[in-house]
Amino acid sequence: QVQLEESGGGLVQAGGSLRLSCVASRSIFSISINHMGWYRQAPGKQRELVATITGGGSTTGGGSTTYADSVKGRFTISGEKNTVYLQMNSLKPEDTAVYYCNCRRYGYDYWGQGTQVTVSS
Repeated sequence: QVQLEESGGGLVQAGGSLRLSCVASRSIFSISINHMGWYRQAPGKQRELVATITGGGSTTGGGSTTYADSVKGRFTISGEKNTVYLQMNSLKPEDTAVYYCNCRRYGYDYWGQGTQVTVSS
């Protein structure tokens, strides 16, 4: 079992920045964890992948990252100990969604409750 709790969402103007945090109930760089990630779901749309990070089992992190094309160069995923972050810069109205923290452990997905991000134009 992995419990996840997100925070950091809110309302921001286009061009602004937010940082999301996700605290996990175990080290995010445990060898048992396939990856940590952020997904988002906008109204009327399917949940989509935003970014992932893998630690390769290293307690110092530094693993590989992946990003959706729509956020490359604007968003940065990082992590330490039991927390994963999503730094979001140059936000656009189309980034408006509920953002979910994800942990895949032994091939099973765990989800946080989600945090709302709203970007006004």
